[in-house]
Amino acid sequence: MLAPEQFLGFLLAAVLITASPGPDNLMVLGLGMSKGRRQGMVFGLGCALGCLSHTLLAVLGVSALIAASPVAFTALRVGGGLYLVWLGWNALRSQGGSKAADGAQAPQTLRSLFAKGLVANAINPKVVLFFLSLLPQFVIPANGQVPGQMLALGVTFTLQAAILFGLLGYFAGAIGAWLNRKPGAGKWLDRIAGTVFVALGVKLIVAR
Repeated sequence: MLAPEQFLGFLLAAVLITASPGPDNLMVLGLGMSKGRRQGMVFGLGCALGCLSHTLLAVLGVSALIAASPVAFTALRVGGGLYLVWLGWNALRSQGGSKAADGAQAPQTLRSLFAKGLVANAINPKVVLFFLSLLPQFVIPANGQVPGQMLALGVTFTLQAAILFGLLGYFAGAIGAWLNRKPGAGKWLDRIAGTVFVALGVKLIVAR
């Protein structure tokens, strides 16, 4: 569905964009360091798959409607910011336990982290506008099937983001595991992660 040069050009742009420092990277890094490499990878996967919702919105044209409505965009922006602040507040209140108490709790913890990453990305209005502006630039109308091309581009972006965020969560978790061997480090790692989430949330709320 995508021409080779079209796919490679978009993939290069997507990798550069994903690797650049941004809110998602900081959240995956902070959570991976405070909770562990597996938790960071799962949260990163959630963030990456959240891109699929933006892809569908762009294909259906809903993103254009949100961008054209100041009220809808403001509501989404403030809601997303409050959600990030809530995540950060919970991390700030944590006592620094980076491991689950037993194996039975781990699956639920991972599901929860995956869902949080998914929601955090899906409700970010800046990502809505980003996909709305990025995907059409790599569409070749002459090749036909414009919605199909946009869908393929969105899936490509999601897959490469899942790989890069997974690697970031893995290595962040390794750093966190090393620091956690020091007394009291877990609590401070949670404080750092919580501060990052709150700062990103506030920034999103006050952004214009």
